[in-house]
Amino acid sequence: MASAKTEVFTQAEQDLAAFAKVLSHPARIAILKILAAQNACICGEIVEVLPLAQSTVSQHLKELKNAGLIKGTIEGPKSCYCINREAFEKLNEEFNSLFQTLRAEGQANCC
Repeated sequence: MASAKTEVFTQAEQDLAAFAKVLSHPARIAILKILAAQNACICGEIVEVLPLAQSTVSQHLKELKNAGLIKGTIEGPKSCYCINREAFEKLNEEFNSLFQTLRAEGQANCC
């Protein structure tokens, strides 16, 4: 049986891949856009905007929170979420660094 062998990659590469995986679903991108526009949000409001079931939205919120991209608090029956700005700054820096490296190395003559 094949294994992922993630241990052969740097921690930075693993972290960036984990962020990319969390961002790879369009519903999560939409949720982040909603949170960015409102700067805070209650889960029910997200459900009203998206054509998804409440349980599906909750699962996507859970994935975003587990990745550290959003923060959330539960107050009785309401859950309030907002973007974790520190995590997004780190993500932005890591992706920019990757893209700059790829762009610089891509300047070599190839094919």
